[in-house]
Amino acid sequence: MHAESHGPENDLPAAVATINEPPAQAARPARTRKKLPVVNKDFQLETYSWHRLRRIIHAVCFVTFVLLPFFNVIRFDIPRQRFYFVGFELWINEFAIVFFSLMFLLFVITAASMLFGRVYCGYLCPQMIFSEASINLEERIKTFVNKYFAKQSLSVRHWLNNIAVYSVLGIASVFLAFVFISYFVEPRDLFGRLISFDVVTAGGIAGAAVTIITFVDFAFLRQRFCTTVCPYGYLQGILGDNNTLVVHYRDPEELCVECKKCIRVCHMGIDIRTSPYQIECIHCGECVDACKLIMGKFGKDTLIHYAWGEKGELLGDGRAPWYRRIGLRDAKRIAVIAIILVYGTSLAIAFSMRHSVLVRVSPDRSTLFRKGDDERIYNRFRLNLANRSRTDAAVTISINGLPDAVTTIPTNEIAIKAGESIETEFEISVPAGSLSQQVNHFTIDSVASPEATRDTFEQTFIMPLEKITK
Repeated sequence: MHAESHGPENDLPAAVATINEPPAQAARPARTRKKLPVVNKDFQLETYSWHRLRRIIHAVCFVTFVLLPFFNVIRFDIPRQRFYFVGFELWINEFAIVFFSLMFLLFVITAASMLFGRVYCGYLCPQMIFSEASINLEERIKTFVNKYFAKQSLSVRHWLNNIAVYSVLGIASVFLAFVFISYFVEPRDLFGRLISFDVVTAGGIAGAAVTIITFVDFAFLRQRFCTTVCPYGYLQGILGDNNTLVVHYRDPEELCVECKKCIRVCHMGIDIRTSPYQIECIHCGECVDACKLIMGKFGKDTLIHYAWGEKGELLGDGRAPWYRRIGLRDAKRIAVIAIILVYGTSLAIAFSMRHSVLVRVSPDRSTLFRKGDDERIYNRFRLNLANRSRTDAAVTISINGLPDAVTTIPTNEIAIKAGESIETEFEISVPAGSLSQQVNHFTIDSVASPEATRDTFEQTFIMPLEKITK
């Protein structure tokens, strides 16, 4: 307690101050501001910058988000129990393909996190895109109000700013909620519910709830969601390793001029100089551009870089082999990419083998056979047809390997409309005594037009035992 130099009355506050010190990050040693000669005070970033790249990607992601449900590229249609994926219309009875399609997308995102860190959070996440958009909107409206209403009092300008911001965010929330619900309800149907102010049906209630949640999120929560609710950021600590792409501060010559511009531009409010592994860091690269802009005025390179791990090569290092420059830096990453390729290829093969018109034929063995008054033996079968395409189709049924067989289907060609399902039963009959076996094997063949896809179903025809023994 340093009693030799301080009295007891002075020791207690010092001890309390020591106990209440913030963690190591806040206790960062003070830096002295460097005074470097300015070489080019008009230095500007070159055309390529991470900020500009993110804005382009954000715009592309927004347009993609809006258009996907309207073109059925990926959409769940809950009322009709359909899943649309890259042009295919999957039905609920194809749940296996639906499940593996979603697992494939999840695996791609997870693998991307292991290779490239939080690139999804910084560049592709809708929460981050719309949060930044709402912040930019608020700043622009505030600038507009202060410019054109400068004569008004601060209180009036504050209220004008809030009214304008919340009004625009309210309209945007309705639009975004409509797009989001369109992933689960057919857009034209949902639009009818919207203009009629439907808050009674499930679709209307879901739309109203999503609108409120969206408004609260982008008006008040924003990036706090990323640091308090979203589990994806915490998952990075498990997926990342020493070869994962990170945003890293390197200052071997102690050149930092303590301008703190990297802190001011950070959307998450962190100091990247503390550590590249802070849970709040979304790897957006804004601090890289900020440092490059400041250090460029002194004729120096940026002190903040994208790097493959804390001690790995810098991103874009032309001296490294091509496969290391794209993130394939060890056997684990090569294995992950190989698994994704195999997974994706298998999924593509499954889609290519899938028939747009589903035909299923199965026997009804609740009654093995029936003797008709016309001296014929009847067996009953079930026929299930489902047209999973967007055009009308026709299915032709034929029987092979069963002599003198006759079906009760009115016509061999069955018309089926787009999206229609048909479940029916039919009978096949042969003359009594025409078959020598009790169990007779034959096939039922189907051809679905206009794709001319063929299916063959192996079946058995049951004859009465007494006819065979005579």
